[in-house]
Amino acid sequence: MRPEVTEAGRIVVKVGSSALTGPGGRLDPARVTQLARLLSAVQARGIRVVLVTSGAIAAAIGPLGLKRRPRDLESQQAAAAVGQGLLIRAYADAFAEHDTMVAQLLLTVEDVLRPKTYRNALNTISRLFRLGVVPIVNENDTVATHEIRFGDNDRLAALIAHLVRADALFLMSDVPGLYSAHPETPGARLIERVEDIAELDVDTSRVGSKVGTGGMTTKLIAADIATQAGVSVVLGHADDLERALAGDEVGTFFPARRKRRPRRLLWLEFAAEPRGALHIDAGAVRALQSRHASLLAAGLTGIDGHFAEGEAVSIVGPDGMPVGRGFVGYSSAQLTREVGHSSDEAGHHRQRPVVHRDHLILSD
Repeated sequence: MRPEVTEAGRIVVKVGSSALTGPGGRLDPARVTQLARLLSAVQARGIRVVLVTSGAIAAAIGPLGLKRRPRDLESQQAAAAVGQGLLIRAYADAFAEHDTMVAQLLLTVEDVLRPKTYRNALNTISRLFRLGVVPIVNENDTVATHEIRFGDNDRLAALIAHLVRADALFLMSDVPGLYSAHPETPGARLIERVEDIAELDVDTSRVGSKVGTGGMTTKLIAADIATQAGVSVVLGHADDLERALAGDEVGTFFPARRKRRPRRLLWLEFAAEPRGALHIDAGAVRALQSRHASLLAAGLTGIDGHFAEGEAVSIVGPDGMPVGRGFVGYSSAQLTREVGHSSDEAGHHRQRPVVHRDHLILSD
């Protein structure tokens, strides 16, 4: 048994399109019914549950008479607009059979990146918890563009798990877990536990669903985000969800790292889109990497882009290689006047750190 699961008081369950559909990619009511039964039973034990679901586009494939998942963005958005209503209605009816109410939250990347909307999402979910409602989260495919999409719901689920301070995240799809090689490769074995994702040496490029958008690579990224946020992760097949929720050792388990990282730094590493770049000299690179110092204006050699104070920026060394990223203490207009100057110089005595060390993530 996995005590990290059996003792969890707050969980996030993510199900992929393949876990909700039958042959031909149509939404399978029996799968939705089973999921509602399992999660209603978990909530009845006093555990807070968030469901992150794919399947809006898949839900529209049948009703729209489509032969397969559309590939162009406009058709995907149109299908999502139809499918979102069908999907949430199916969930609402299925959960109602167990006297459980659900609520739909449609999010985009921007909603998770901006502090104000991030807090609003947290406040909404917290209130739903107190009301005994199961939040059902999906990406808002009807308004997202290629540039601002998660592209899959695995990363969204990990960020939601971080948002709500979940104890465990379940990433369930049509794959039994992480294998040492492609599952069809002779000798491939299921990896039951992963202590350090950075040390993995497996081929995940060909493992993915024909119905959904997320493959094994996206699931490993999501697991990395979640474990760094102090959330344990179970990666497995949707048919094994009941056993996984019970703590059985199914799928692949990623234990949480002991210390939760601050929300702001996790955004910075895994979610924030840099609004510009700061170019720094070799001395500044050494100060950041060796002394864990803040970035000062004297170490700047130039800036790219337009950004406001507090936005995320990339930090680039003299060789053009990324050094890290951080939340900048100046707007780009203000910073232009400080590039290369120290606080000892006349007219620059009021300088503050360009990026404070507490608001900084260094690249590997």
